[in-house]
Amino acid sequence: MRLSIEPTGRTEFGPGVVADLPAYVDTLGRTRAFVVTDRGLRATGIVGRVEQILAAAGLEHAVHEDVGPNPSTAELDRGAARLREFGDAAVVALGGGSALDAAKGISLLAGNPGAAAADADRLWDAAEGLPLIAVPTTSGTGAETNGFGVTEDLCARRKVYIGHPSVKPRIAVLDPELTVGLPPAVTAATGLDALVHGVESLASRGSSPVSAAYAAQAVTLVGRWLPVAHRDGGDLEARSQLMLGAHLAGHALTLSGLGLVHGLGHALTAHTGTPHGVALAAVLEEVMTFSAPSAQAAYEAVGRALRVTPEPDWAAASIAAVREVSGALGIKRPLRDLGVTADLIPAIAEGALADAVTKNAPRHPSEAETVELLRSVY
Repeated sequence: MRLSIEPTGRTEFGPGVVADLPAYVDTLGRTRAFVVTDRGLRATGIVGRVEQILAAAGLEHAVHEDVGPNPSTAELDRGAARLREFGDAAVVALGGGSALDAAKGISLLAGNPGAAAADADRLWDAAEGLPLIAVPTTSGTGAETNGFGVTEDLCARRKVYIGHPSVKPRIAVLDPELTVGLPPAVTAATGLDALVHGVESLASRGSSPVSAAYAAQAVTLVGRWLPVAHRDGGDLEARSQLMLGAHLAGHALTLSGLGLVHGLGHALTAHTGTPHGVALAAVLEEVMTFSAPSAQAAYEAVGRALRVTPEPDWAAASIAAVREVSGALGIKRPLRDLGVTADLIPAIAEGALADAVTKNAPRHPSEAETVELLRSVY
């Protein structure tokens, strides 16, 4: 076995650490900040709090709020244009995975005048983007751990990966106070995403002892604390442990890659606009069942991480445990309730099979098997 692991960025964790944001900007040698966030976050008071922190330190800043739930290539292009106009700055990615992913693309495009987000495949060898600080306000995507993001090409109706080593966040600011009071539905969708990251990282063809160590601990933390945070959004201990679990899951997936659950989830979202975590929940247990013949050792690790009673069939036990977590969240829905029509299933299957993450799955499905899997949850 040969491993190549890049050093991780700096992580600052703890209640209230967002107050030190000006010092983190200074660490990057910048005196200005360009905040990228989503359109709905200001209503929570978090954007205003960050603005006050930056203003109190005398930091010139701008806030860019033109990011939707599934950011499009057009949104990234608009954000990059505004960042170029604002000038040299540290980019502060504030929000959930969509905002963090968009900020990476905006930072990279701003450093490459003339580039467009739709040309993401040609940007891996591009010039460097502006330095980035990630401040997640949900616990799920792990987007603060890596230098790539997912955007949506609305014309092609497909997900596009955009990234570069230079836009991997230099500092991840993990403040669990920013997640206190998240609505149960958002907690469920983002937390389920983190659980899937752990499960798929363990089963991935790219799994290694290092990624598996991150993933197993992530599954333990998320499996235990996600239902608690979902029941009581004000439980700071649950929010803290869930945030750490999601962060570890992000490190795992960065090293190992993901699999078919995410391939199907991306395709479902591209065709129906379904929130990412909800799309994953729709197919999670079914994909695990399909993959089990090629993922026995991985699913034993999942079962042990979730503290299930040892059984001869660890795969069945782990799938039952995952089903129990998902059931407690009330997140799983049939595809027809997500806007999928029967005639759309072949296109979703085609999109999933074309997705790069699907190639990393422990068991590769045929087109017919993918269609059948989707029909089973229709």
